[in-house]
Amino acid sequence: MGRVVLVVRLALRDLRRRRTEAALLLIAVLAATTTLTLGLVLRDAAGDPYESTRAATKGPDVIAAAGGSAGLAELGRLAAASGVTGHSGPYPVVAGKLTASGRTSDVQVEGRDAAAAAVDQPVVTRGGWVGDGGVVVEAAFADWLAVGVGDRVTLGGRSFRVAGVAVTAAMPPYPGASCVVSSGCVNGAIPRDRKLPAGLLHNPGLVWLTRADALSLAPDRGSLSYVMNLRLADPAEAPAFADRNGGGRGGAVRLQSWQSVQADATELARDSQILLLIGAWLLGLLAVASLSVLAGGRMADQSRRAGLLKAVGGTPGLVAAVLLAEYLLPAVVAAGAGLAIGALSAPSLIESSAGLVGGAGTAPLTWPTVALVTGVALGVAVVATAVPAVRAARSSTVSALADAARPPRRTGWLIALSARLPVPLLLALRVAARRPRRVVLGVAGIAVTVSGIYVLMVLDAFLGDQPGAGAYTDAQVAVLRHVLLVWTVVLLSLAAVNAVVITWATVLDNRHASAVARALGATPRDVTVALAAAQVLPACLGAVIGVFPGGFLLFAAVNAIAGGDAGKVTLPAAWQLVALVPATALVVAALTFVPAHLGGRRPVTDAL
Repeated sequence: MGRVVLVVRLALRDLRRRRTEAALLLIAVLAATTTLTLGLVLRDAAGDPYESTRAATKGPDVIAAAGGSAGLAELGRLAAASGVTGHSGPYPVVAGKLTASGRTSDVQVEGRDAAAAAVDQPVVTRGGWVGDGGVVVEAAFADWLAVGVGDRVTLGGRSFRVAGVAVTAAMPPYPGASCVVSSGCVNGAIPRDRKLPAGLLHNPGLVWLTRADALSLAPDRGSLSYVMNLRLADPAEAPAFADRNGGGRGGAVRLQSWQSVQADATELARDSQILLLIGAWLLGLLAVASLSVLAGGRMADQSRRAGLLKAVGGTPGLVAAVLLAEYLLPAVVAAGAGLAIGALSAPSLIESSAGLVGGAGTAPLTWPTVALVTGVALGVAVVATAVPAVRAARSSTVSALADAARPPRRTGWLIALSARLPVPLLLALRVAARRPRRVVLGVAGIAVTVSGIYVLMVLDAFLGDQPGAGAYTDAQVAVLRHVLLVWTVVLLSLAAVNAVVITWATVLDNRHASAVARALGATPRDVTVALAAAQVLPACLGAVIGVFPGGFLLFAAVNAIAGGDAGKVTLPAAWQLVALVPATALVVAALTFVPAHLGGRRPVTDAL
């Protein structure tokens, strides 16, 4: 048979014989690929509701806002600009305060006509459109105010009846925009504790009145601003049109493309995306640690098999290819499963905003996404297994067939130190000393996990302060907490798998040494405690590193990517950080007890 077929058949046969280890390998890579897929496709999936809203409301390609008579004349020039095929407005906009259901908020009041507009005609989801004495409230804003059709609201000191609730694609759903009345709207929610420039409204809601009612709320004509909605021959050219006509350069008119509005409408998905992508890289590091230990342990356990393959004519290259294929095949399966699960799960992590039409559909998988996720899965497998596979393939055929116990390293100071310790700790130190690289991987894995927990604690406290005091509503906070929950569960699950894998690999690697120790008088309990302690000691060191500097540096990276202000975030209390270390040690001890117990109970004669 051909070389490739031979390698695949040998790898599949070994995977069938070692189903538990294959399952652990699959879980480790699957956790990383699923989280990475979620992070890559979440923003695209979140854009579906906005696209639906834009189609239903005849959404504008460019939104132009201006203040004063000079700005109004400039809007007239824009309506006749090259590339513009239609427009609606200009509509007068008044800043004000709206009070309803015991809540008060800044608000933008837009005067509209009763007749339907050719561009940007908000879709009424409840009730009807504007009429004398009636106000139509943007849907997400109405949801936050807890008002419905027929309720009364106070606007500019006057009482209005809620005539309807509507959605629009010309502005992100509440609380996604701020507005300077004299120069147009500026998207992006502003935290309540930030000092605002004069005239800037804080997270204003949007309501529509008739032109006459809107003008009656303005103290004078000079306080009015105007908004006009433009349709272009090529909607994809909207950003270039806005730049070409002075948008965002401090001119009399401020222009915003529909792509910019979409980005602000999916800002919550962007925040979730950042969390998931950082979580994916953390899980990738944990997967490398798990696979490195798993590969090292399996290579040691497969030394006789490698010798047999070489004895019957296999070259070192063929042996290395077989050993690598046993990890690459599950990695490919994990990549495919991660892509499918991530694409199907993305809509569940997106808020179904009241301010948009429809919900998120199944996220599309593009070729770059497929290539990146598959490349990460294969990269994790290769990085973790290449060195042990090559080392096993290049080992002596005779020594591999003999499968003799590896002579322990003799370290004078370690022998002197351990000789004065109780038997379990004596054995634990010597077990750890036999595999220093495995100890380093164990420390690194725990440090990564505790760093992630540190960031989760900080973000949880931050979200607890948000409703009513920051940039997120209650519903948005719930979505972000859902994302954090997914991250927490996957991170802790993979860390638990990592701890079990390391312990089991240590049990297999020390089966001869443990049997010799028992033959010389050590009890099964001594061996069990020693194997568990060999993992707990590195875990304590990893927990300390994970709290500081690991957690601190990871949070600084998250904050920098998200563009936040770390100075306004409450860090975990000192006692919580201190408690992380013993809590980590206890959890690792519990996880490692079962495999250590099984290894310590193996009959001495069988092991020898």
